[in-house]
Amino acid sequence: MGTVGAEPTPPRTFAQTRSRVDDATPAVKRSLIQARDTARTAVAGLGSTVPHLVRSVTGGTAPSDAEARRTRPAEEPQARGGGGRRKRQREEIMVPPAEFSSYYGRNIVKPAPWKHEIPAYLYMGGLAAGSALVAAGGEFTGRHELQRNSRLIALAALVGSTGALIADLGKPSRFLNMMRTVKLTSPMSVGSWILAGFGAFTGTAAVSEVMRFVVPKDVPGQQFWPIGDRLASLGAGAFSAPLAAYTAVLLSDTATPTWHASYKQLPFVFVGSALAAAGGAAMTCTDPVECGPARRLAVGGSVLELAAFQIMQRELGMLAEPLHEGKAGRYLTTAKALTIGGATLAALSGHRRSTAILAGLALNVGSALTRFGVFEAGMTSARDPKYTVVPQRERLEKRLEQRRLGEPPERSEQDQRVAHHSGMAVNPF
Repeated sequence: MGTVGAEPTPPRTFAQTRSRVDDATPAVKRSLIQARDTARTAVAGLGSTVPHLVRSVTGGTAPSDAEARRTRPAEEPQARGGGGRRKRQREEIMVPPAEFSSYYGRNIVKPAPWKHEIPAYLYMGGLAAGSALVAAGGEFTGRHELQRNSRLIALAALVGSTGALIADLGKPSRFLNMMRTVKLTSPMSVGSWILAGFGAFTGTAAVSEVMRFVVPKDVPGQQFWPIGDRLASLGAGAFSAPLAAYTAVLLSDTATPTWHASYKQLPFVFVGSALAAAGGAAMTCTDPVECGPARRLAVGGSVLELAAFQIMQRELGMLAEPLHEGKAGRYLTTAKALTIGGATLAALSGHRRSTAILAGLALNVGSALTRFGVFEAGMTSARDPKYTVVPQRERLEKRLEQRRLGEPPERSEQDQRVAHHSGMAVNPF
C-alpha cells in the first residue's frame, strides 16, 4: 500500500506474478508444490486431505508414499471403462448410512389415537363371542349348566366391551351415530352392526335363563319358550364368529405398518384367542363333568392362536420386530407362556376342579395380554419411520424387478386408484 495521497498500486499481471514465482526461494517453491499436491489429493478422496492441509499450514514435509497409501481410499485397478466403477466405489465409501427420519421429527404414519380401552374392548368382545358359541353348544348337547354360565359370561363380556368402546368414543351418542348408516366398505360400520345383532340375541338368551327362575311354569305359552330359547342361541352363535374376527379386520384396515401387513393371519390369531378364553372362562365356573366341550374348545383355540401367530411372525419379516421388543414383547412372551400352560392344564385337568380353574385363569390372562401386545406392537411400528420406509422400498424394488422380467404385477395401478377413490380397504401393495 502507498502513503496517503499517493497513486494506488496497479494490480500485477499474470507475467509479473509468474516471474515472482520463478524468483522465489526453493522453500517457497516446495510449499507451492506441496499445496498443489494437496489439492490433487483432495480431488481423489476427502479422507486424505486432512493430513496434507495440516502439514501445509504447519510447514511440515510432504507425506511419504507409504503414508499416502494408508490414508488414500482403496481403489480398484483401473481398466478399460473403470473410471465409473472407481467413482461409484468412492461414493459408497463416502456416503454415510441412511438414517430413517421424517420432516420436522414427525411420524410418517400417525399412530392411532387409541388408549388402553381399545385392547380391553378387543379382549372382552372376543370373550363374549366365544362364550356365545360355547352356550350354543351346551344348549344343543343338553348341558344346561354350561349353557347358563356361558350365556351369562357372554352378556357380562358384551356389556364390558361396549362400555370400553363408549369410553374410547367419549360419549354414548357417538356409538348411536354409527348405527345411522350401513357402509359395507367400512369395518367400523359393519362391526357396529355385528355388535348390535350379537347383543340382541345374547341379551335375549340371557333373559331367557333368568326367566326360567322367575316365570311360573303354568304361564300361557310356556310351550313356545324353548323355541325362542333355541333361536336366541342360534342367532348369538351365528354372530359370534364375525364378532371375534372383525376386531382384527378393524386393526389391519389402518395404515399402521404391523397391523396392516398382518391382515391375513391376525383374524385367525384373534379367533383362536377368543375360543381359548371362552373355554377357559366356562371351565372356571362350571362343573368339570359338563366341561368336556369347553376343554376341547380351549385346547383347540390355543393351538389355532399359537400356530397362526407363528405364521404371522414369519410372514411379517422385519415388521415382526415390534412384536419382540419393549412392552409388546413382554406382553406377548408372557401371553404365549400362559396360553401353552393353560392349554396343557386344560388337557390334563379331567374332573379336577382346581386344575380347571387354574387353566381357565391362565388362558384368559394370556388372551388379554395377546390383545394388549398386538396393540402395543402396532403403535410402536407407527412411531418408527423405518417400518414404513423399508417395506415400501422393498415392494417398489420387487415391482420393478417384475416389470424388468416381463411378469405381471401383483396389483395394477388402476386397481389401486379405483380402490383408493372408492374407499375400499385393500392392501395397496
